[in-house]
Amino acid sequence: MKKKNDTPFWKLIVGRIMAAWALILFIATMLPAIIFYLPCFLLDDPVKASWHRHVSRVWMWIYLHLIGCPLKVTGKEHFNAPTNYVIVCNHNSLMDVPVSTPFMPRPNKTIAKKSFAKIPLFGWIYTFGSVLVDRKSDESRRKSYEEMKRMLAIGLDMLIYPEGTRNRTQDPLKSFYDGAFKLAVDTGKPILPVILLHTKKVLPANLFFYLMPHHLEMHFLTPVSTQGKSAGELKEEIFTTMWNYYQEHA
Repeated sequence: MKKKNDTPFWKLIVGRIMAAWALILFIATMLPAIIFYLPCFLLDDPVKASWHRHVSRVWMWIYLHLIGCPLKVTGKEHFNAPTNYVIVCNHNSLMDVPVSTPFMPRPNKTIAKKSFAKIPLFGWIYTFGSVLVDRKSDESRRKSYEEMKRMLAIGLDMLIYPEGTRNRTQDPLKSFYDGAFKLAVDTGKPILPVILLHTKKVLPANLFFYLMPHHLEMHFLTPVSTQGKSAGELKEEIFTTMWNYYQEHA
């Protein structure tokens, strides 16, 4: 009997060919994009974040279509409120970051691994759009938390993946860490949940060098006020909302 996560041999072959094609295209499209990112060296936030998002959106729109993964976005009307948000997003795949950050309706920063900033050229792009953290360092975590508060204070949205690492289970979500919800309570900012669909099918976490084209979706849900709620209560409420939504729409 086959296990649920078994992948047919033919599909593995196609997936590896597509992964090679996607890697070639990523490099080929990144090199000219780098030119347009250069102003980020001279700009300060929030202008830098705005410029970074515009360039990233054009680049990723082209790239996603070239690899057969067009993106549909719903719920952008939730960003009409006169406030910025702590945005929490499910995390199934390495495809999540290039999909989510550029296609947010407003300039934003995402919390990101410091180690990725060391990748040549791409590290610049990654750093411009991120608050970097070394999770092994208490000092780095403290500084990144203060930097996220600063980003919210200057009007940027702050995007966080509360599962921490990619969800390799068959469940809609892994358990959430407290950080995003503590940040929302400490700053008084509402939380806006986001559900990404099908990124696990495109770039599954349990397969090495594999990509399968599939349409992608990003759904913005109704914002949740932090007023009168603890971080624990918010975490439970948001987790339940996102779990149920994912099950209904996956």
